[in-house]
This record gives sequence, C-alpha cells and structure tokens, in this order.
Amino acid sequence: MSEPKPPTPTPGDTYKGWLFKWTNYIKGYQRRWFVLSNGLLSYYRTQAEMGHTCRGTINLATANIAVEDSCNFVISNGGAQTYHLKASSEVERQRWITALELAKAKAVRMQAESDDSGDECPAAPASSGQGGGCRNSEVQSTLRTLSSKVEDLTTCNDLIVKHGSALQRSLSELEGIRVGADMGEKIRQVTERATLFRITSNAMINACRDFLSLAQNHSKRWQKALQTERDQRIRLEETLEQLAKQHNHLERAFRGATVLPPSFSNPTLGSKGGVSGKGDASDEDDDNEFFDAMEDPAEFITVPADPKYHRRSGSNVSGLSSEIGMDDQSANFDELSLASNPESPQPLELEPVRQRRTRIPDKPNYYLNLWSIMKNCIGKELSKIPMPVNFNEPLSMLQRLSEDLEYYEILDKAAKCQNSLEQMCYVAAFTVSSYSTTVHRTGKPFNPLLGETFELDRLRECGYRSLCEQVSHHPPAAAHHAISEKGWTLRQEIALASKFRGKYLSIMPLGSIQCLFDKSNNHYSWKKVTTTVHNIIVGKLWIDQSGEIDVVNHKTGDRCHLKFAPYSYFSRDVPRKVTGVVTDKDGKAHYVLSGTWDEKMEFSRIMQSSKGENGTEGKQRTVYQTLKAKEIWRKNPLPEGAETMYFFSTLALTLNEPEDGVAPTDSRRRPDQRLMEDGRWDEANAEKQRLEEKQRTARREREREAVKAASSPEEAITEDSINDSPLKTDAQETGTEASEVSDETDTEDSPPHTPVASPCGPSHFPYQSAHPENYQALWFEKIDDPVSGETLHVYKGGYWEAKDQGSWDMCPDIF
Repeated sequence: MSEPKPPTPTPGDTYKGWLFKWTNYIKGYQRRWFVLSNGLLSYYRTQAEMGHTCRGTINLATANIAVEDSCNFVISNGGAQTYHLKASSEVERQRWITALELAKAKAVRMQAESDDSGDECPAAPASSGQGGGCRNSEVQSTLRTLSSKVEDLTTCNDLIVKHGSALQRSLSELEGIRVGADMGEKIRQVTERATLFRITSNAMINACRDFLSLAQNHSKRWQKALQTERDQRIRLEETLEQLAKQHNHLERAFRGATVLPPSFSNPTLGSKGGVSGKGDASDEDDDNEFFDAMEDPAEFITVPADPKYHRRSGSNVSGLSSEIGMDDQSANFDELSLASNPESPQPLELEPVRQRRTRIPDKPNYYLNLWSIMKNCIGKELSKIPMPVNFNEPLSMLQRLSEDLEYYEILDKAAKCQNSLEQMCYVAAFTVSSYSTTVHRTGKPFNPLLGETFELDRLRECGYRSLCEQVSHHPPAAAHHAISEKGWTLRQEIALASKFRGKYLSIMPLGSIQCLFDKSNNHYSWKKVTTTVHNIIVGKLWIDQSGEIDVVNHKTGDRCHLKFAPYSYFSRDVPRKVTGVVTDKDGKAHYVLSGTWDEKMEFSRIMQSSKGENGTEGKQRTVYQTLKAKEIWRKNPLPEGAETMYFFSTLALTLNEPEDGVAPTDSRRRPDQRLMEDGRWDEANAEKQRLEEKQRTARREREREAVKAASSPEEAITEDSINDSPLKTDAQETGTEASEVSDETDTEDSPPHTPVASPCGPSHFPYQSAHPENYQALWFEKIDDPVSGETLHVYKGGYWEAKDQGSWDMCPDIF
C-alpha cells in the first residue's frame, strides 16, 4: 500500500533535483536544476549546463533556511543572496529541507574545525597526534550515529505526513457519504488508516526520545571538552602577554643603555632619576596601550611612546613645555568647573530649572502590509511617495538635527582649549557623537513643511539656544543655528539625497557643518558621512555609517581625517569603528583618535612617527609612538524602556514636549506628529492627508499669483489669444499634464512648491514655475561664507526677539 520513498541524503552525499525558483514578477517561478554538494547549493537552467555555466551559488555555512508553506522555502545568506524556491510537493520539499540542513550542519562543523585547527595546531605538542586521532574518530562515530537518528526522524516525519493526508481524505469522504452499504467499508478504511497513523506517530516519538537521549549524553562530554580547550587558550594568552611585557622591558632597557645622552651619566642626576625611572617602568607599561588604526590610502599603527617623553628632569622640562605643556594644562583645565573661571559669567541668582519629561506613550504594535504600499510606489520618485506614519517616528527632521547637540559638553570643553590641535580633537569627537543616536533608530523622521521651524531653548540648563528652519523645497534643505554662552556657535545646512538599492537605502547628506569659537576665532567645517539602512524589504532593519570626514580649521590649516569603517561580516575588527589622525598645516601628525561611533572615542598624543613595514596591500605603514589614550567622549545610556519608545535618548524624549510661547510653525504644533506620538495612528494618517491636500492647494494658489506677476499685459493678451485658438502648442499641453501629475504626487514627504517667474515667460516653460529656486526663508538668509568659500543659510536674527514680544504675525499658516 505504501509508496516507495527515495533514500534521504546523508551528510556526505550530493543531492540533485528540479525546483522552481522565483525570478521576477513578470516570469514568476521558473524550473531550475539544483545541485547540493560540499556545503554549496548551485543551480542551472538545465542539466546540460552543469559542465560549463553555473547560474548562482550560495554557501550554506552562513545561510538561513526558512519554510514558508507546504511547498515553498527560502534560503538567504544575510541579504547578499536570497533564493525563493518551490518544490513539486510537500514530501519533495521536506527531502530538500533535510538535505540542506544536513549539508549546512556539516559545512558549519567543517568551518569550525578549520578555524580551531588553525588556532590550536601550532601550540599542540607532537605527542598529541595519536590522542587527537582517537578523539576525531570518536566524534565521527557519534556524528554518524546522530545522522542515522536524524534519518529515522525524517522517515517517520514523511510517513506521518503521508498517512495523515490519507486519514484526512478518508474523513472527508466519510462526511460526504450517505448511510448505507458503503458505510461499513468506509469506516473500516478510516480505522486502518488511523491505526497506521498512530503506529507511525509512536515510532516518531520513540525516535525523538532516542535522539534526545543520545544528544544529551554526548552534549555533556562535548561541553566539558570545549571548556578544557577554552581554559587552555586562556592560559596561552596569559603566557603570551607575559612574554610580550618581558620583551618590551628588554627592548626599553637596551634602548636606554645605548641612547642615553652624556648628561644622564651625572651621578647627581642619576641618583635622582634612576630610582624613579626604575620604579615607573612597570606603571608606564601598564598605562600604554597597543591598538591598530587604518588610514587611507596608507595604514598606520600606534605603539607606546618612549619613556623619556613621560619623565622630564628639571633641566629639560622647559624645553618641552612649549610643545606638550600647554596641552596638558588645557586638558587639566577642561576638568575644572566654570565657577573657577573668572571670565565665565556668574549667575546673580538661582532660577528653578524646568523638569523635562522622561517618557512618551509606548509605540503601538500595528500590522502593516508592506507589499500593498510598494505596489503604489512603482514609477514614482522616493521623495514623492506618500508614506504612512507606520514607518515614522514622532519627530521631524528639524528635531533630529537638533539632536546633534546632545553632547554639547564636548564643544564647551573645546572652547576652553588653548591649543588648536587639541581643540580639533574635541571637534572631531563631537562630529562622531552625532551618530550615536542612530544605531537603533530605524524610524523615518517627518519631512518638514516649507517654513516649518523648531526651537530648542536650553539657555538655563545647558547655556545654548538652537533654531532650525526648513529653507528649501527642491531639494529639501534645513538650516540650523545654535549659539552657546560658553563661546561657540554651530551652524549647518543639510539636504538629503537618497538612493533605493532594493535591499538597502543609502542616505547621502549634502551641505556643510561649521563650528566657530569666539575666543580663538577658529573656524571649523566638515560634512557628514553616508547612512545606510539595510534589510528594507526582508529582515530586521539595521543602520550603518560609512565614509570619510575631513574636519578643517580654516584659520590655522589644521586637519583631522576621520574614517568610518563599513560593517563587514568577515571582518575581525571592532564593528562601527572610527579612526582619525590630526595633522597641522604642514601635514605633521600630532594626535590619533580611535573608537566607535556608537560607544566612545579616545585620543592620544603622537610623540614620534616613522615609516614601518609594508601592509597587506603593499602600502607602507606609518608607526606612531603615542602617550596613553584619554577618553574624550562616551555615549550616554538610553533611558529605561527605550525599546518601547522608539529607542529615543533622554534628549529626544523632550524634543516634542509641548511648550508655551513657541512659533506657530514649530514642529511641536504639527498635528499628525502629535497624534502619532499619542498612539492614534489612524487619525495621524488622516491628518497627514489633510496637510498634504492643504499644501497642494496653497502651492497652486502661489503659482497662479506668480504667473500673474510675471506676465506683462501684452503677454497676457497674446497668451489668451493663443489659448482661444486651435493652434495651442504642445509645450503648453505637456506643461499642464506635468502640473497635474505633480499635483497628484506632491505629498507631505515632498513639501509644497513656491512659485517663481520664468525668465522666458510661462507659455514657454510652464512647468518651471512648479519648481522654484528663490524661496526666501523667514529667519535665515543665504550667504557666501568668505572663510570656507561655501554657500549656506545663516541665521539673520529676529526669532528670539519675536518670542520675547509674543509677536508671530509674520509666520505663515502651514498647519
């Protein structure tokens, strides 16, 4: 009665067969010949192609295998390759799943054994070969036993599926027949098939019990063996560390015996410095750190500086004070409070500081059909796609820009630095700190409307004020200005360019950021790196920062080159790593920075540099001898329950808190954003659509006014006569159609246009008026910066005065 079943593949077999592979929405699933061998799954169009043309290969060692339904399953290796496959039947799918899981387990095991042998073979004694062979044979025997048990489980599973389907069919037939002669025969068939199903189920349970017992028995032995190997590895690491320290001591002793100047042979100086020198050697060895960093195009490495740079006698301290003393003094001065600074303003009386909120409503869990949204996005620009608030977080882009000030203390310390090179280190650390809030923030901020503003007044708590305004529509651009009582000013203008690559979204910030210090008149500028959002379609979203930043001091010519290393699965380096070198105008390196953009940054002073050996790519590496690294920035911990509050930081939780006296165009007054924060997402989507329709209407009205203002009376008569005649130009029809398309697609994510008169008249370029370029911002003005040579919007004043007077008559009604 039972059908013959092909043998389930063992871990060493090659498995072949036909499967249906998803190609695209036009062709759908196509029949392909798949071959599974040596942990690799390859496919061909036909069997004849196996000798010459492989259409694709995926490594199962790093792949994930997921079953979708009775016949479909998916194989993915983390985003680079994904195969959507379909088998002809559920039994065939199960055979493939079994073969793939066995091949994956073998590939992972072989890779782990290869790594272990590469790490441990050099340290293993020669006499251990026989014992290792015995252990290897024992492991192979155990694996063969477990594989046979897995085969039994697979066979039982297939039989259960088969007999269960037959039992289901019999039950369906039993429900449909009438009471009569056939009733007894049908009942007998149902009884037989139910008995077969019960027997197969019992066999499955027994096989599971045997497999579990065997796995548990051997698991304890393997865990014990693994712990032994770990202990041995730790002992080897400790031994190597001791050898490295001894080698370092010997090298220093040799260098000190051959390079000491004659002045140190003086007995009076030797008796004074000899004891302290011998006693400090171990301390300096513990303080010094070894770390590698990358420099483009060349590599550099850092090693501890010579002890002579740490200790100076009374006769030569003054010779080094001009180079190092000022840096040490400024570093110590950074730790002092403002109360000890006679130049800092002292408050006459203490005023109560406002208590900011520490929580927002939890993020609701709403279901979202992604495919229904994507099919409406085909053929549209990314900035013209109407997105529901499900993809957003309850903050606008202006508020996200203001989050750059979360670590304003770094700029406060930089303002007190007396050395421009050390000040550059603090500015560079501030540029890195602005990315720390993005590591878990996968939500999209609300795109601001044209003329929308956001103020962040922290004058009492933190000593600074900040103002942002959306100053442009095409391309969308925002200007930001912050000024502090501690003597620094930050201004930036950011426009975003995005590219959707299918599996990830690249966001390229355009524009410049500038920081000015009042006391030293140092003028710094830099740009932002590229932000990449991975797993847009399938998988969990995650964000990475990659690229390079050049922080330039336009007054002194100092420069800091920062490199954000992109995440790589195969890299052994620290994830999210950032490295940098601070150089003067002559290109001489003075400081090295190292850390991660999501945790901390450290800097250390370079005492000596030299050219080392060639690196892995044949490039000569620079070796820097540095002092002990000092921590310059560390990320603040997230508030409790941040995972349910969009992973907002402590500052981000307060940005959308309602405040009295802000401008009517402030982001806090935006209704759809407020409804989303309150958890009323359906109402937020409806309000978002209302805002979109309102800005479309306002844009069309402004365009009509611009056309009237740009047309002379003679041109208006000519245009009317042309419109009334049958000789209407195709250009006008094309322009009208383009305007209608723009009306339909212009959404909140693409702010309203501002009309501008065409120099050639509206009849020649009717679509040009829909994309103006001369919108005048309310609180900012566009200038050409003479120092950096860049064009940007800077704050022209008037906002805080208007707030003190409570006069907002000049603000447009955008909400």
